Amino acid sequence: MNNQRLVILLLLIAYIFSPTLFTWIVNPEGAWYRPYIMWVLVIAVAYAIQARKKPS
Repeated sequence: MNNQRLVILLLLIAYIFSPTLFTWIVNPEGAWYRPYIMWVLVIAVAYAIQARKKPS
């Protein structure tokens, strides 16, 4: 149950900050690697969540 609360909280935070993040990512004066930073963060969070789970 605790994992569901974490996922709901992360989705709420993503929903709130998505317009700002999207503007930051697609800014033409920004660096070319900005979208890749976001994907690395998503992959790192997913890996950390999976690593915390105990194997059955």
